[in-house]
Amino acid sequence: MDSELKNQLIKIARDKISSQDVSHDFEHAARVLANAERIASLEGGDLEIIIPAALFHDLIVYPKDHPDRFKSQADSAAEAEKILNDLYDFNKEKIEAIKTCIIECSFSKGILPELLESKILQDADGLEATGAISIMRTYSSTGQMKRPFYNSTDPFCEARLPDASQNALDLFYERLLKVGDRMHTNTAKEIAARRTAFLKDFLAAFKLELEGK
Repeated sequence: MDSELKNQLIKIARDKISSQDVSHDFEHAARVLANAERIASLEGGDLEIIIPAALFHDLIVYPKDHPDRFKSQADSAAEAEKILNDLYDFNKEKIEAIKTCIIECSFSKGILPELLESKILQDADGLEATGAISIMRTYSSTGQMKRPFYNSTDPFCEARLPDASQNALDLFYERLLKVGDRMHTNTAKEIAARRTAFLKDFLAAFKLELEGK
C-alpha cells in the first residue's frame, strides 16, 4: 500500500473513532496497526487488507452493558465498507476480506480465522490484552464499570474461580495470562510470551505489596 493512501486511511480512522472509551480509541487502533505490520513483516499477508482492517476494526464499539455489544464487529465492518467504497483509489476487490477480518477480530467470540490476514489482525488485537498496555486498559474499564480492583479475601483466585465482572484483577486469570495460548502466528506467540512474563512479574510485585513486604 502506498504511503499516501495509508495516511488517508489513518486520517479517516482518527476522525471516525470515538475517544470516549480509551481502551478502544484511535491510539488503540494505531497500536493494533503497528502490531499487525510487525507480524506481517515476518509472516506475510496482504497489507492492503491488513492496514484498513486494523485501523477500522473498532469503528463502532458499544459499551459492555449495551444490548448491542455483540454487534460491534459487524457494525464496524459495515461502516468500514461504506468508507472504503467511497474512496476512489481503493481496490474494491479487497473489501470483503477486510470485512471478514474485522468480523472475526474479537477473541471473545472464539472464532478461528482461516485467512492469514484475519489471523494477523486477531493476533495484533489480542496483544493489546497482555503486557503493560493490558493493565492500563483493564483498570480504565474498571473505572468505567465501577468494579473493585481485586477481591480482598482472595485477590489471586487461589481458592475460587475468577470472575472479572466482579473484580478487575480476576481478568488476569480469566484472559490476560491466557492470551499467548490463543495466538496463531509464531511472531505473535513470541511477543505474547514476553508480555505474559511481565504480567506475572506485576502480580508477584502486587502480592508482595499486599503482604506488606
